[in-house]
This record gives sequence, C-alpha cells and structure tokens, in this order.
Amino acid sequence: MNDFFDSIGFEHFTQNLSHYGIKIGLALLVVVVGFWLAARISNVGRRALERASVDVTLALFLRNVIYGVLIALLIVQAMGVAGIPTAPFVAALGAAGLAIGLALNGSLSNLAWGVLLILFRPFRVGDYVLVGGVEGTVQSVNLMHTYLVMGDNREAVVPNAKVGGDAIINFNRRGTRRFEIKVGIGYGDDIGKAMETVRELFAADPRILNDPAPGVWTEALGDSSVNLVIRGWTKVADMWETQTSLLRKVKERFDAAGITIPYPQSEIRVVSQPAPAESATNPLVPSPPAAK
Repeated sequence: MNDFFDSIGFEHFTQNLSHYGIKIGLALLVVVVGFWLAARISNVGRRALERASVDVTLALFLRNVIYGVLIALLIVQAMGVAGIPTAPFVAALGAAGLAIGLALNGSLSNLAWGVLLILFRPFRVGDYVLVGGVEGTVQSVNLMHTYLVMGDNREAVVPNAKVGGDAIINFNRRGTRRFEIKVGIGYGDDIGKAMETVRELFAADPRILNDPAPGVWTEALGDSSVNLVIRGWTKVADMWETQTSLLRKVKERFDAAGITIPYPQSEIRVVSQPAPAESATNPLVPSPPAAK
C-alpha cells in the first residue's frame, strides 16, 4: 500500500494541498478584514466631509468612491496572497475602466463638473443665475444636473458640463445690484433742473442705497433729445420694484415740472416736379401727358 501511495506522489500531494489551503485561508482572512476596514475608512471619510460642511450628496458619492477603490485594491491583494497571478486581472480591470470611460464620456464630464460645482459653490440654492445660456433661480444641484426655475415658472435642467464650461453669472451673490434707466429730455429744457428732480427722487426712496451713491449724468446728445442716464444701487430683493417705481415717478415729476420727454422726430423733404418749360429743354425729364 505504501508503495502505491509513493507511486502516485501522495505525500507531495498532501504537502501542496496543505500549502494552498493555508494560502486560501490567508486570502479569505484578508478579504474579511479588508471589507471591514474599507467600510470603516470610507465611513470615517464621509463623516469628516460632512463635518467640513461638504454637501451630503457629494459626501456620500465620495464615500462610495473611496469604498470602491479600497475593495478593488483588496481583491488584488487577496489574489496575490492566494498565489494567483494578478497582472492579467489588473490589465483587464484597466481595459474595462478605459472602455467604460469612453462609453460614458459625457456622463463622466457632467459628474466631474458636478463635483467641482458642489465643492467650490459658485452659486447656491435660491440664487438667481445665468448658467449655460439659461437664466433662473437655482432649485437644486446634484452630481449630474443643475435645476433652475425660470421667470415664467418653467423648470430648466442644465447638464453640469454645460454649466461649468460656460460663464456663470450670479445676480445676487453680492447682496446688492445696480439698476440703470435712460431718459431723454427736450433740447429746450433745463438739464440742471431735470437732474435735480431725479436727485430728489433718490432721497425720497429709502430702497435706493446711499453707498454706493446713486447718480444722474448726461449721456449723449441724441437726434431729438438730450439723453440722461440714471443709476442707483439697491438690495437684490428690491431692485426690480425700485427701478420700475423710479421710472414712473421720473415721468410724473417731469410732467409736473414742465420738462418734456420728446418723441423721436424725423425730417422729411418733398421734392416738387419740375416746371413744363424745364422738361421741354431737359431730355431726362419726361414731358407731361398731352391733353385729350
């Protein structure tokens, strides 16, 4: 019997089985401990991001990214401990990642810009902005899209790649805005009186800020009027009401003060027909029709 076991290499087989069994056991231990450590590390990272006031959506996304990277490294390490060649697996994993990246090029671009927008916060929920050629109030921002409510209550969903790839104009980030009104007065009117009337309206409206100071200037000598430009600063919430109210008051006060706001004027010249004697001597001028 011993000769039979020796002939089939039983002792060598048992040694190999014991050797590979130990490697597989160590690999399983690495996997179990590694999964626990990966979950702990990713959760610690998420809590640290939340304490740093990072958006909850971004913190959860980064937590999942950290967890996925750690699990991939763990699998490679476990394969190495078990004695399985890892080079083909790493190459296949890299090729799969490249293929997925090329297939999801647009989506990954949106995702990358979403992370940057949430991190750097060029605008917040409630801000009135112009992004990607769309103007509206920010409703929400996620990792793929920015949601805006437009002035007529339409909702716009703008891809984050388009938001980040274009100029971002935030209308109320600074807390104040400047309005501008252009008014024309007649050439025969008193410019100083018109300007003083506008300054009185500035002082009468508490919504118009004193710092920066409002002002009225002569902008241009137009075809039929002297053009004045009126500028003032208000809080963001008061800008539209203040501008429209001031425009109406300017019209009413100018009317009361006898300051005219002229209509556009055009000069028309009428050229009369030449006399018959001239047409007779000038071959280029047609003769009048003969009487019947």
